[in-house]
Amino acid sequence: MQATADSTKMDCVWSNWKSRAIDLLYWRDIKQTGIVFGSFLLLLFSLTQFSVVSVVAYLALAALSATISFRIYKSVLQAVQKTDEGHPFKAYLDLEITLSQEQVQKYTDCLQLYVNSTLKELRRLFLVQDLVDSLKFAVLMWLLTYVGALFNGLTLLLMAVVSMFTLPVVYVKHQAQIDQYLGLVRTHINAVVAKIQAKIPGAKRHIE
Repeated sequence: MQATADSTKMDCVWSNWKSRAIDLLYWRDIKQTGIVFGSFLLLLFSLTQFSVVSVVAYLALAALSATISFRIYKSVLQAVQKTDEGHPFKAYLDLEITLSQEQVQKYTDCLQLYVNSTLKELRRLFLVQDLVDSLKFAVLMWLLTYVGALFNGLTLLLMAVVSMFTLPVVYVKHQAQIDQYLGLVRTHINAVVAKIQAKIPGAKRHIE
């Protein structure tokens, strides 16, 4: 009974986080999305100029400077006004941030599921269980060699973040036209795959 309750609680937490992520990506709260988007961009631009160690150290120093300054300010204010409000961050210090054993087990099980699924898929592709799928994977890896020659990892990550915060909004505004073009592209790809499958002996006759 407890396991069922924990599972339901975790599902609710995941659903809540998913809903918040969708709200961010679709700019439903412009101020909140702007802060998150700007923070990501600032972090990635910083990583392009400085090492990871330097960026982490500077961020930690900035956070400590803000919290220490605020702590001193509140202490001086309390001394001048002769109030006894206590520690300004007491509410946050009292928050419970530890993970229960059930939560850790839940996250571990999810991670294990994803890892096992990925390993099985890679084994299927590299050992050519389906010749057409392995060929498509090979073409993808070949294209990635060109992408890697043009962009480094941070640049690709920066482009991915920008795309995450722009493409959903563009899709919502122009959904009909985009779906039409995607349908044409999908039809063309399926036709090409069907021709390849027809010419390769032993290839499975299916179109994904």
